[in-house]
Amino acid sequence: MKSAMKSYVVGVGMTKFEKPESRDWQYWDMAKEAGSAALADAGVDYDAVEQVPVGYCFQASTAGQRAVYELGLTGVPVYNVNNNCATGASALMLARQFVEGGVSDCVLALGFEKMKRGALGGGSDGGDFATSPVARHYGIMAARHGFEMTPPTAQIFGNAAREHMERYGTTAAQLAAVGAKNHRHSVNNPNAQFQDPYAVEEVLAAKTIHRPLTKLQCSPTSDGAAAAVVVSERFVERHGLGDRAVEIAGQAMTTDTDESFASGSCIDAVGAPMSRSAGRQAFERAGLGIEDVDVIELHDCFSINELLTYEALGMCGAGESGKLVESGATTYGGRWVVNPSGGLISKGHPLGATGLAQAAELVWQLRGAAGARQVPGARVGLAHNIGLGGAAVVTVLRR
Repeated sequence: MKSAMKSYVVGVGMTKFEKPESRDWQYWDMAKEAGSAALADAGVDYDAVEQVPVGYCFQASTAGQRAVYELGLTGVPVYNVNNNCATGASALMLARQFVEGGVSDCVLALGFEKMKRGALGGGSDGGDFATSPVARHYGIMAARHGFEMTPPTAQIFGNAAREHMERYGTTAAQLAAVGAKNHRHSVNNPNAQFQDPYAVEEVLAAKTIHRPLTKLQCSPTSDGAAAAVVVSERFVERHGLGDRAVEIAGQAMTTDTDESFASGSCIDAVGAPMSRSAGRQAFERAGLGIEDVDVIELHDCFSINELLTYEALGMCGAGESGKLVESGATTYGGRWVVNPSGGLISKGHPLGATGLAQAAELVWQLRGAAGARQVPGARVGLAHNIGLGGAAVVTVLRR
């Protein structure tokens, strides 16, 4: 049930997402840049912030404090959040809960990541999958598909793509259409790691990472940060922020249930059931449905995950997502615009920042401030952020 109290995002900020090691900066530099931008966007001083949830995956314990101290030394509580690829949205959810629970009137949610070049591992130290937090997930994959010498995350999602193709007749070209669309969208995003357009044929011809996924259908490792200022209704009124405010109309997080593993399918193991459940709960709390949504930022870590999420959110029926993207329904001029930022595939994917960067993009869209990538008349936005291990967060934002 949605809280009787409301929460609003009044300020957002992010850095440009960069290839790791391409810029001489530390994680606290990028956090300061994004956090300062969000506070400036809100017109709020850091002294007004009462709580700071900070998301990251690859830095040491209390790195959140090290980053936040660049904004000020006010003694406020700082919470270090790690939820794999759903980390940024998890920090945003904590901020919302603090506000809607009446604990705080002004909370800064911050996320950052400083990564290494190369493909992500499988979530274990030294490749020991027996002790990995995602051992159960990879066990499902290995039992059905074996284990190949390709990057583990690309492998489990690539095998989900194979299952979708076998089950529904989804084509390699339809998967590539996701990559082509998102690369095309990123051309107009100055914060995106990549800004080059590619045709479907070029996406298909790119280096294969794990069949059927090519490099241009896979999100890269990235450095970057993003932030959002979340406040109460009374804070909005007291500070005259109505023209900046975007309501968090509904939000839900889910983790794995038996459904993720009972079928032995990679489609379920990579989170399709979590996404369905989180989407259903978020819509219920918002009193809205997918038919009310105009613009979507979803977790396209690999092209197949965008297709799976179309189905999970009710944008189409099971097995129909390939035809949906091919039809143009998820780009400008279609029913929804999905990933106008370029998505993870082209904008980049610094794990701790991703969910908050999605929120930033949607806030700009709903304010009508997204420039050349503006979705005309956007009033309702949806963010979907998911991580193996697992967590899925769906957030419905309303202007």
